[in-house]
Amino acid sequence: MSEYQYYEFAAIDRPLSNKQQSELRACSTRATITATGFANEYHWGDLKGDPQAWMRDYFDAHVYFADWGTCSLLLRLPRPALKTSVLTEFTQTAPAGKQLCYWSSFESCATPDHWILGWHFQDEEHEHEHFWSEMIGSGWLGRLLPLREELLRGDTRPLYLGWLAGVCTGEIDAGEPEPPLPPGLQTLSAAQTALLDFLMIDPDWLAAAAAASPSIENPAATANMDAWLETQPASKLLGALRLVLEGKSQEAERSLRGDFLVWLRARSSTHHTPPRRTVAEIAKGKEQVRARRLEREHEEHAALEAKRRAEREKHLAQIARTPGSTWAAIGKILERGSGTAYDQALQQAKELYEAQTAAGREQDFRKGLAKLLRGHGRRAAWVRRLAKAGLL
Repeated sequence: MSEYQYYEFAAIDRPLSNKQQSELRACSTRATITATGFANEYHWGDLKGDPQAWMRDYFDAHVYFADWGTCSLLLRLPRPALKTSVLTEFTQTAPAGKQLCYWSSFESCATPDHWILGWHFQDEEHEHEHFWSEMIGSGWLGRLLPLREELLRGDTRPLYLGWLAGVCTGEIDAGEPEPPLPPGLQTLSAAQTALLDFLMIDPDWLAAAAAASPSIENPAATANMDAWLETQPASKLLGALRLVLEGKSQEAERSLRGDFLVWLRARSSTHHTPPRRTVAEIAKGKEQVRARRLEREHEEHAALEAKRRAEREKHLAQIARTPGSTWAAIGKILERGSGTAYDQALQQAKELYEAQTAAGREQDFRKGLAKLLRGHGRRAAWVRRLAKAGLL
């Protein structure tokens, strides 16, 4: 049996040169290669290249998907976009020159100019159908790529979700503290929701972790930006404008927005940092969340079943009020004389029997059936079906 592997890379900050595209083409004659990406699927072979080396030299994002239950997302970010002190709160960071190990749910390594972050999942028990039921690797990068922009803008929720994925797979000890809890875990972006699906993060774990996460404040609605701008030295603002003119608008935004949010939090009397919980403490909350979810699902199922029964009873009552039309319809179906027709007639007869029995008129059904058999009793296949169904 053939295997399915899917590799896709994207160049975001800088397009690939013709020389770089030629270098990649030497590794694959079948791949789709453009100035902004590389994509190929394999059924018998494998990529003739090192994804991490390609991330260092060519690309800003990479998705790998295999039908035996392995998937990976790699994102490359400029070193200034994430402080080492921030990143190490969520994952162990390898020093420059070291590569990702692919054994951890979330890891990072450094190059001289970039961070390479890696989110991984391995379905060792082959429990998740979407790995082997359909080949869906080509859809993931488009859904996950906005995570990079979110990280560049200072959103640490993708980092927290990477840490939480490690909790779900048992990689993190119960006594370990959680990293700084980001706001907005209860209102994830579309890309963050896709990351949940990609890493198979248990929704009960997420709900327990998110319970203490504050909502995201709208800076424009909670403070006067003009008041902050008036406190900033002209040299700083001119420096930001210079970055914009140099095509480094993201770097300028990161710097200004980060300083503004620090100032905003310092002014806000309502701001507080949620206490850091241990994995064991979150696990207790997870069990409570799971119990509430199961109870809610039970109630929803019971309500759905009650609605279904009520609709069924109403339907049977209608049939019981007009048995003659059902007998006529059965007779007309039997005239076709095919096996399919006999099956359809039997289903209607069984439903009429249920309806008239529920209405306390089983004898009326027997009389109607006897009358029907006077015209169709010689249809042996039909009679056998009635007998097998217990209607004779």
